Amino acid sequence: MLQKHSRFFESLLLMSDLIIIGVIWFLSYNIRFYSDIIPVYKGIPPFKIYLYLIIPISLIWPIVFKSFGLYKPKRVSSYLKEVFDIVKACTFSVLLLISLTFFFRQYEYSRLVFFGFWIMAIIALSMERVIFRELLRYLRRKGYNLRYVLVVGTGDLARDVHKRLEFHPELGMKVVGFVSHTQLGRRGALEGIPVIGDYRDVKRIIERERIDQVIIALPIGSHSVAVEVLKEICNEMVDIKVVPDLCEFMTLRGGVDELDGIPIISLQDTPLYGWNIIIKRVTDIIVSIVALIITTPLMVMIAILVKITSPGPVFYQQERMGIGGDTFQMLKFRTMSVGAERDTGAVWTSKDDPRRTKFGSFLRRTSLDELPQFFNVIKGDMSIVGPRPERPVFIQEFRGVIPMYMLRHKMKAGITGWAQVNGWRGNTDISKRIEYDLYYIENWSIWLDLKIMYLTLWEGFIHKNAY
Repeated sequence: MLQKHSRFFESLLLMSDLIIIGVIWFLSYNIRFYSDIIPVYKGIPPFKIYLYLIIPISLIWPIVFKSFGLYKPKRVSSYLKEVFDIVKACTFSVLLLISLTFFFRQYEYSRLVFFGFWIMAIIALSMERVIFRELLRYLRRKGYNLRYVLVVGTGDLARDVHKRLEFHPELGMKVVGFVSHTQLGRRGALEGIPVIGDYRDVKRIIERERIDQVIIALPIGSHSVAVEVLKEICNEMVDIKVVPDLCEFMTLRGGVDELDGIPIISLQDTPLYGWNIIIKRVTDIIVSIVALIITTPLMVMIAILVKITSPGPVFYQQERMGIGGDTFQMLKFRTMSVGAERDTGAVWTSKDDPRRTKFGSFLRRTSLDELPQFFNVIKGDMSIVGPRPERPVFIQEFRGVIPMYMLRHKMKAGITGWAQVNGWRGNTDISKRIEYDLYYIENWSIWLDLKIMYLTLWEGFIHKNAY
């Protein structure tokens, strides 16, 4: 029954796509030639030569969309991923369509019509998918279009799977029962759901309960049971999902990758790869150059005042740890007397630290001593936004007592960061700073970087813990 429903919704979505694409193609022609947005110099071509292209459009779009998986059930995927797939599919389809028009030498098609069609198709089809999925989620919350699930396992992992499915009723996945992974496993109920047998009964339960999906959620030591279950049900007409008992070790951007068809579980990873690296680096360089141009007169004045208010160099270099655990020399305006750590060694700066110069106290309170770090950004040692770099001598102390402390070095160190704009800077709770740093890495996007830059301009320079 569920497979019939799935095919029905797939056909409904396909028909909806074809109607939208046809309307968008008609609109693209009319907007280009009848809206007066862009003047027409060579006359208006007859619509029938564009109408002929509806036939290849009606063939290309469904085939390409199906090859991109856009008609598969999307119960657990994100909107963003689906929109990104639509962008790729529409782009590929338009390129195929343009290539096809080269065979019609007698006609010269407007490139602006194709461009407008491409943009509007992406927007319209993305909106259609959002509306369609929200409607399905509403129906599933009401108990329609459900998929019936059998969970193999009765441990903490199996319970967690059930709780998460219960928390997301819009997915339409209803747990019918649990199956014990031991022959003498518990009976009765678990989380209010019955335990309806052990792993030897899986095939029979699938047939009896009309199961649509089996989720294997077994402890890490039950590999042999998982293999036996998979052998038993591999020919059954059900979806099979495996939840690895490694969730507790997934600490940072964990997920599943694929290597030439082989699934690889990632327990911790960095968000900076591919285009993300380029976008972040380009943003860093542009913002740093603009900041240096704007602040150069101020930095010249600060340099003069540092020099005349205390003996010693204008700048101070300090070893810090950056991405991947590599160290670099971070540049600052000098705010302390020369040789300030000669007797004390490496210590935290205190509120009334006597080692600071009078002008240095002002620089630290206003964070103006950090301005030379834009040179570190241009050099590539730092980023505008990221976890604040720490001294290696302190890191050796922190890494042994603060869980996941070293994960902050999965991202390039920053002049400002999510922890800083939320008030966790200076001599504050290290654990809270790590919590905010890891949140930043886990949720990184260029938009989050821009938000932090904005908050730094308005809130981040002067702070009660900056001394």
